[in-house]
Amino acid sequence: MGFLDEIMVPFRWLVSAIMVGFHDGLGALGMPAASGWTWTLSIIGLVLVIRAALIPIFLQQVKAQRRMRLLQPDLMKLQEKYQGKTDAVSRQALAQEQMALYKKHGTNPFSACLPLLIQLPFFLALFQVLSGISTLARQGQGIGAMSRDLVVQFDQSGIFGAPLTASVLHGGGDQAAVVILTVLMILAMTAAQFLTQRLILARNASTGTPEPPFMRQQKILLYSLPLVFGLGGILFPIGVLIYWTVTNIWTLAQQFLVRERQPAAGDGRPDAS
Repeated sequence: MGFLDEIMVPFRWLVSAIMVGFHDGLGALGMPAASGWTWTLSIIGLVLVIRAALIPIFLQQVKAQRRMRLLQPDLMKLQEKYQGKTDAVSRQALAQEQMALYKKHGTNPFSACLPLLIQLPFFLALFQVLSGISTLARQGQGIGAMSRDLVVQFDQSGIFGAPLTASVLHGGGDQAAVVILTVLMILAMTAAQFLTQRLILARNASTGTPEPPFMRQQKILLYSLPLVFGLGGILFPIGVLIYWTVTNIWTLAQQFLVRERQPAAGDGRPDAS
């Protein structure tokens, strides 16, 4: 077992334990244990648990984005001060003054990525669990909190004729159903991601001032993130696509709620966050 694999062991156990907990709870409510829909709702339950736990982080992210927006005039003045100066001393001085400015406002340019980085180990753990289930089922092994019987049960489950462990590139089940379901979920999750970035841009845009570097970075994310999710989607099992689609829809819903509470930049109203 490699170092990275050892790090992922507790995440795989936690992800599988949450799924099994929802699966058993849904079974107790009368849903068929072997049904693909029971396992699908278990994956959705995993999303709800993780995203609910990240709500405090999300609220901190919103406040950090607001602070980043407020410091843009000072940051642009600082960049104008060192414009055209490419020597090592000037670059170091610019970096030091930028860090002091970030510290003064209590933010940093990477704050927007924090929720995504926190979710990454759970996403990788789910990918490892689902992508390896078919092999484990053949070997008669369990994984994490999933027993051997649950692994076999999950491996045989699906929705709309598409196994939850199948992917476009690796096949499995009715390939046409897998392709159609994959395309639909890729469209849904990329659309949700695109709309989320549009909402962030609209909230942070300021009228009558030059476009700050922070906004240019957001515009890059506007088009790059949906592209990454779209291209990566063909690699993911159906179960992982369900997880990421629901995650993106949750994120979009959060941004709508924030838009209602937090005015756009430059409208003169106090910030509710």
